[in-house]
Amino acid sequence: MVTLRVAHTADLDSSSLIAARALLDGAFEDAVTEHDWEHALGGIHALAWDGEELIGHASVIQRRLIHAGRALRTGYVEGVAVRADRRRRGHGSAMMEALERVIRGGYELGALGATDDAKPLYAGRGWQQWRGPLSALTPSGIVATGEEEGSIYVMALEHRLDLDGELTCDWREGDLW
Repeated sequence: MVTLRVAHTADLDSSSLIAARALLDGAFEDAVTEHDWEHALGGIHALAWDGEELIGHASVIQRRLIHAGRALRTGYVEGVAVRADRRRRGHGSAMMEALERVIRGGYELGALGATDDAKPLYAGRGWQQWRGPLSALTPSGIVATGEEEGSIYVMALEHRLDLDGELTCDWREGDLW
């Protein structure tokens, strides 16, 4: 039987964090960098366990995204993965449902970067693809991040969004989105 645990990074023991990192490495064929892993920490995790085996992970962390002159407190989803042999059984949806509850309760906006394979999951849950230009607020100023266009999805909560307008993310090392 699969159980879902929702907990802050500070409440997870080292074996759970090691299992989550290993799951992400396996799901993304060892393409998860140290920065990618760091981006998934410091927020709320949804962990899908089948007995002692971790079969799914997702987290939501706080970021600031700038849109229409406002810095929006954003719940940004990171590190979403389900073990390959357990996909298409609702585990991803269950983890997203838990994180969406956190986002609705604590943030002005939800956002995430989606792989091509995951886009149908997010669109099916009501997330909207950002159509406008993307940029990042870097130490040297605002820089266009056009290579991410088409992969950013948002869940509007308190504010109307112009999905064709510019969306700017805050600075962090590694992948900006």
